[in-house]
This record gives sequence, C-alpha cells and structure tokens, in this order.
Amino acid sequence: MSGGATAILADVGGTNTRVALARGGRLDRASIRRFRNDGFLGLPAVLAAYLAATGAAPAGACVAVAGPVRDGVGRLTNIAWAIDGPGLAAATGAGRVAVLNDLQAQGHALGRIAAADLIAVLPGAAAPEYATELVIGVGTGFNAAPVHHRPGARRLVAPSECGHVSLPVATAAGLRLARSVADAHGFAAVEEVLSGRGLEHVHAWAAAESGASAAALTAAQVMARIGAGDPVALAAGRAFVEALGRVAGDLALIHLPFGGIWLAGGVARAFAPHLGGFGFAEAFRDKGRFAPFMDAFPVAVIADDFAALEGCAAFLDHPDA
Repeated sequence: MSGGATAILADVGGTNTRVALARGGRLDRASIRRFRNDGFLGLPAVLAAYLAATGAAPAGACVAVAGPVRDGVGRLTNIAWAIDGPGLAAATGAGRVAVLNDLQAQGHALGRIAAADLIAVLPGAAAPEYATELVIGVGTGFNAAPVHHRPGARRLVAPSECGHVSLPVATAAGLRLARSVADAHGFAAVEEVLSGRGLEHVHAWAAAESGASAAALTAAQVMARIGAGDPVALAAGRAFVEALGRVAGDLALIHLPFGGIWLAGGVARAFAPHLGGFGFAEAFRDKGRFAPFMDAFPVAVIADDFAALEGCAAFLDHPDA
C-alpha cells in the first residue's frame, strides 16, 4: 500500500488467528492480537471483532491461510472455513485484498526479517542478488514454497502442497519408520513425520524400536524429554532431523535455492538447537556424487513467529498489489 495507508493482516492457523495492522507498508507489531478460532463462525467475524476494537478503516487486506489456496479461495483443513477476496472485502471494507497460503506469506517476508531472528544452520556460498530462495514450513503441518525474484516486479512465491508427497527412504531404519507410519496412518507422507503430530508418530516408532512400552506423548512432551536426555526421545529426535535433512536436500535439488533455505514454523524453531547434533547436515548432503554441490545452499531457521504477517504487509506494499 502506498503512502501512509492502513492495511489489515491476518495469519490464519488451525487453532488461532493473529490479526494486525500495517501502516505505510510496514507491520505494526504493537497492533498484533490473537484470537481462538473456535470462538468464531469464520474469519469475517474475527476481523469484525478486531476492527471494532481498534476503529481502523483499512484500505487493504491480506490473509495468510494454513491450507491450500485455489482460484483465490483459501480453505482450512481442520475447520470449515473458506476465505476469499469478496468475503474479505465485505468484512473489512478494503478496496485491495489478497488471500495467500501461509508459506507464500513467509516467502514474501524474506528481506524484512531482522538478523537477530535468523539462526544459521549451514553457511552455503555467495549467491547472485536475485537467486531463488526456498521457505520450508515445519509446524502443525509441513509445506514449502520457492521464492523467485524478478527485477522490477513483485517476487513470485509459488504455492505447493509438498507435505503430502511420499517420505524419502534411504536407510533400513528409514524404511521401518515409513512402514510404521503407513501402517498406522494409511500413507507415509512427509507431513506424517515432519510436523508436530509427525514427531509424535516418530516417537511412537522409536519406542517400539527400542522395545520400550512408552505412552503416547505430545510433541511438546517429546521435546521436553529430548532436553532431559531421554534415550527414546533422543532417538526420535535424531530420526526426525535426519528425515528433515533428506527432505530439505531433495527440495534444494528440485528448486536450486542458491539464495538460501529458510526453515519456518514452531517445530523448526524447537529443533534449531538440535539440528547440528542430530545430523541435519549429513542427511542434507547425502546425495552421492552431488554431496559437494549441496554446500552451495545456506540454511537458516526463522525465529520470528510473526513472519507471515510481515509477508502479508510486503505483498500489499508492492505496486503490483
């Protein structure tokens, strides 16, 4: 949005929606509010509550949706919310509206994230100014979006649903994990391992592998046990990180993101201190004769929990909006 225009932004997750304002194209972090989705019939009611409380009259509106966006309509997979441009305009009175997948929003945030909110994982190599980048989201679900820079035009952040492709298998243990996930959940998709619930699945598999009779744990409980040095949790964490390294390496070869790979999401942030010790780099580079080529890709974790809102602000701020 040009000048000092105000825009309303929303990051819609499966459980909560965060709403904020942007002024003059920049996110106003003091304006961020969180709403539980189960208290509202749909996003329009959330936005109406926010606008009533703030008195804002936005000229633009942009929403990041944790689900597929097709033909301008975003749909959540765990609640019956459908979000489209006309509904967004009616709810906010905004003249310029946009609906993005949440990973697309993360891609538009690149370049606006403070250096203090980036945790280096792998150094990579120097890259041209307009090199492709890649955002990988590891949280409630899993997804990735390549970021293509176009001089003089708004960057292109391509959507995908790559969390639902087949989990890559490279070791005997990896095959046993894939079979365990497939037996329990019908299909060994990447997201069934590399997500919050995926960590729960991996821990259950690691317990069975060890012969332990472990109770089902939440992802937060698994992370706590990793911190406490529990052997089964450590084995689960190592298997999780190795799978993440392999999947990230595959995506790197598909998209060639010489500008950087950015790991986003709550689970990625939780694992940031463990990526080195659990073998991320080794799994990422395990590409046979292409192993040295993998050193070209820098990898970092995005620690900013509000990056999707930053991306929404950036999307509306571009003249193409």
